[in-house]
This record gives sequence, structure tokens and C-alpha cells, in this order.
Amino acid sequence: MLRCLSRYWHPVLFSLVATLLFFHTACYADEENDTSAQEASSLSLDTDVEVPPTLWQNDDSEETELVVPTMALAPAPPLQPPPMTSVSVMLDWYLSPQHAALLIAKERGLYAAQGLDVDIQSPADPSIAIKLLTAGEIDLALTRQPLLHLHAHQGAPITRIATLIETPLTAVIVRGEPTPDAETTLAGLHYGYTTAEGRDLSIPRLVPRSVQQTDDFSPPVNLHFDPIRAMREGQIDAIADGFYHYLPEQLATEGIDTHVIRFNELDIPNNDGLIVVANSDSLVRRAETWSRFVVAIEQASHWIIDHPSEAWDMLISAYPVLENDIDAAAWEDILRRIALTPSALDSRRYAGFETFLHQMGLTDAMLPVSRLAVDPHLL
Repeated sequence: MLRCLSRYWHPVLFSLVATLLFFHTACYADEENDTSAQEASSLSLDTDVEVPPTLWQNDDSEETELVVPTMALAPAPPLQPPPMTSVSVMLDWYLSPQHAALLIAKERGLYAAQGLDVDIQSPADPSIAIKLLTAGEIDLALTRQPLLHLHAHQGAPITRIATLIETPLTAVIVRGEPTPDAETTLAGLHYGYTTAEGRDLSIPRLVPRSVQQTDDFSPPVNLHFDPIRAMREGQIDAIADGFYHYLPEQLATEGIDTHVIRFNELDIPNNDGLIVVANSDSLVRRAETWSRFVVAIEQASHWIIDHPSEAWDMLISAYPVLENDIDAAAWEDILRRIALTPSALDSRRYAGFETFLHQMGLTDAMLPVSRLAVDPHLL
């Protein structure tokens, strides 16, 4: 029996020791919990609390700099407006109310709204505008429809893209009062002209070929755009292509009385009195630019018609040279002639004028309308 007890006493002893250790550990844990509870219940605002470093430090011992978003320091740069397209326009002569649509479009910012920076230039010599346009030195030029036809037949690469004034602005300006035998009197006068329009169109209608072949016939004089001096000095009796809104009044200040003979009285077909022409060689390539340019002119024309007094005040404020009695007197009549749809093309009018020139023997053939004039919106 003793041998049997000796065989099992080691396991029994181990179990007893394990049981005692378990009860001792449980008692210690209870005491520790009671102590922690007492300590926790005694915390106050004055109690010092130590936060373990691992809760606020990175694993690395080195401090890291906070990165501030760049937008907080430097806002994004503002959007830049698209670049403006530069366009140079040369007038047909000095500034006058007939250029109102061009000028008002600039003053009201209508060109800028279309992305255009338009530079309006007055020529020192009106004959150079078409030459500069042909050479590519300027982008657009102003002229009259009859001159467009004559230049085109001489090979100038120019095409009408807009109409500013729908009726002729020039006429024959004759010294003195009308006479009963006007036809005979007009045939015997000494004429001067400033452009091919007067030399080739109006003078042949006034002076028959039979008169031109007589010995006492005085050939027409090129006035070089100085008709007032020639009339004042008695070099001529009539001006074949004078601006009838201004020239008679200007001559009146010189003490010279005149009367006006309109071109329709000479059976010259009606035509556009003031047009914008572009270089034909770059017409299609720059069609979008010309379309925007014409949109600005049309907007200006409508505003002028709706606000004629305000338009005149804007003109004389921006261009003081227009503030005179002659221009003021012409304003009302010019308003009635402003084209409200500058891009619109009267093909019949241009084709008819080609026929007229051909019948007069001034041209060998007739050019198609598409060579002479276009609607830029349709290119």
C-alpha cells in the first residue's frame, strides 16, 4: 500500500499547489481593482494626468513639420482673357459722320466684345488706302462701290464685305445757280475730279464725245483731293465727284454758291455709297474675323438709329473735329442712309453696275458678283 501511495503523491501535490496559487491571484486582483477604483474616483481638475508619448508622437523620434495647403497661402491666378485679334481699318478720307458706325462700335466696346482690337486710321492721301490694302499693309479699307468695280477690273485683289451707307454720297457740284439750258451749259464747263468715279462715270455723262473732240474743250483736271482750292482759284467750274453733304457748305464759307446734280439724274445706277473692302487673297482664311467685325458694326448701326442724339454726343465727345455746323447739319440725312444689315449683299445691284460699266465701254468683260462682293457670314 505504501508503494501505491508513493506512486501518486507527486500529482496530488502539484494540484494542491496550483489551487492555492489560483485563489491567491484572484484575491490580489480584487485588491488591485479596488485600489484602481478608489484612485479613479479621487481624480479632480487639479489632478495631473500623464499622457503616454505614443499617443501624440510618431514612431520616429524626429519631429515632422506640418504641411500647409498651398491654396491657403497663394490663391490660383485669375483666368487670362483670350488674346485680341488686331484689325487695322483705313478710312476713305478724313473723319466725318458717314463713318459713324465704325466709330460708335469702337467707343461702345462692341469690337472688344467680339475679341477685336480695331485701329481706325485716316489716310494722308485717300488714294493710298486701296494700295496699302492690296499690299497687305492694312487689313480693311473704305471706298465706294463704283471705285471697287474699277479697281477690281485693274486687277486689285479687293472684295466688299460690308456696306455702311446704302446710297451714293457724291454728286456733281457746279458753280452758280441752275440755268434753263442746263444740258448745253453743263457740256461747256471745265471739270475737275478727285477719283476715277468722277473722271470715268460722271464727266462722260455730262460732256458728250462730240464736245470733247472740239478744239476749245478743256480736259478735266485731277484735283488731288483739294477741290476747294481749285474752285476758289477759278481753275474749274464744277467738281465731278464731290461729297454733297459737305462740299457745298464748305464752298459757301468761301463765298462760292453752288448747286448739286445727283448721279441718278445722269442715269448712273444706284450704288453703295460707302463700303468696307478686304483683301481677296486672305478673304476665306480670315472670314471668321470679318464676320465678327461686321457683327459689331451692325450692333453699332442699330444703336445709332435708336439713339441718334446720344450717338452724336458720343461722336463729338470722342472726336472733337466733328463738332462743327457742317457735320451737325449733315447728321440727320446720313442717319437715313445707314445700312442696318451691313453684311447683306444686293447681288442685283452689283451685277447691274457691272453691266453699266460694260455698256459704257469702260470694261472688256463683266466680273462675277462673287469676285466683287460677299456676305462674310456665308464664307
